[in-house]
Amino acid sequence: MKLTVPTMLTLLRIVLIPVLVLVFYLPYKWTNFAAAFVFALAAITDWLDGWIARRYNQYSAFGAFLDPVADKLMVTTALVIIVQSHHTIWMALWAAVIIGREIAVSALREWMAELGQRARVAVANVGKIKTVVQMVALLCLLYAVTPDSTARADIWMGEPIFRIGDWLLAAAALLTLWSGFEYLRVAWPVLREDVRS
Repeated sequence: MKLTVPTMLTLLRIVLIPVLVLVFYLPYKWTNFAAAFVFALAAITDWLDGWIARRYNQYSAFGAFLDPVADKLMVTTALVIIVQSHHTIWMALWAAVIIGREIAVSALREWMAELGQRARVAVANVGKIKTVVQMVALLCLLYAVTPDSTARADIWMGEPIFRIGDWLLAAAALLTLWSGFEYLRVAWPVLREDVRS
């Protein structure tokens, strides 16, 4: 198997997951900047690997499989860290909606692939908007929360950035439900036909 540049960037994103966890829990004042930077770097590699794959036609089956896995691992890890650090019912609910939808859509895509209909559940525009809102929300929250369950009052704009991240995460959860419904709506006729046969 030949590793393409996009696949190497995807692997880098997976390597950054334990780095994010480690940096977030270090007992220093600068760790919020470092955690936000690591997450931002991962988000940039997510965009960059797709751009390089399209621009230079560096597609591979392994890369196509690994890219969404890396995305889901990074987002889930960030959500778990944030909920553990700021454990409110709303934060837990938004995280559960986002993680639950990712699992459900992955399962739906697998089923559609088994039926030879994978192309029918391609990423829609609402899914792309959801991804941007979600990434900005997580970036804000990683910057603004601490492992001891408080918003960072001792950092520049800590409280306002936390509030922005909090509202954006709620918006991302609602967009997640919408995009999940869109996936299901497109796939429903095929799924009903398969259940009947």
